[in-house]
Amino acid sequence: MGTPDTLIDLARYPVHQTGHARDIILDRVRADLGRDGCAVLKGFLTPAGVEILRAQAESVADKAFRSFNRTNPYFTKDDPTLPAHDPRRRFFERSNSFIPADNFPPASPLRALYEYPALSAFIQDCLEEENFYPYADPLADVIVNAADEGNGFPWHFDTNNFTVTIAIQNAEEGGAFEYAPNIRAGGENFAEVEKVLDGTSDTVRTLVLEPGDLQIFRGRYSLHRVAPLRGKTPRYVAILSYVEEPGMVGTPERCRQLYGRTLPIHHERAGQRADAYLD
Repeated sequence: MGTPDTLIDLARYPVHQTGHARDIILDRVRADLGRDGCAVLKGFLTPAGVEILRAQAESVADKAFRSFNRTNPYFTKDDPTLPAHDPRRRFFERSNSFIPADNFPPASPLRALYEYPALSAFIQDCLEEENFYPYADPLADVIVNAADEGNGFPWHFDTNNFTVTIAIQNAEEGGAFEYAPNIRAGGENFAEVEKVLDGTSDTVRTLVLEPGDLQIFRGRYSLHRVAPLRGKTPRYVAILSYVEEPGMVGTPERCRQLYGRTLPIHHERAGQRADAYLD
């Protein structure tokens, strides 16, 4: 129980087998990623798999780090030398909770998924990335976003080039995923980011994920947010992170913001990034 072959609907998504059925899925996912940097595999988990991961998330929900602060899309400090309308000076209320990766030991169902070679190989094939490695961050390689009523995540970019999420449990209301595809694929593109923040951009798309759906998202390049939640039921979303260089971890600043603590490895490898984006 709780192994990849019981968690994943392998009949619908034969990620473990080469052949025509897998190739058809790859073609669709690649087309979606190429068009807007986002692809969704509906019902990727079995109903039993959804319940197993929900129970696991529930069992460690009290380990979540809950934070309430104001952030800009880059998680950087205010820079008074910039104009007031600059995106780097636009701060929004952020209230969210993350269950760090060290709460999911090797034998746990969620980590079994993350370490399943067939799944990581399938995701790499979807992304068509030559350089593809598990995230080396012991707090952030496989985590669960646990959000309660009123929580939301304002406009931001991800630390990693690509992120895989699995919807586990939805709130009663709210929690829609909104994103501006590939807004900084060629550079920071502050002008278009400003339009998104102002609500005047025509690039924003809205996506509602259901429990069991798997999403592959290039969040390093697409500005995105999660709408505030309503109701007593918490929203659980698993986040599986992969990177383009071996040994990468989060910055100390980002880890403190998201998990409330750092480990020695975060300070030892601070500044080890594959690009020069602000965050």
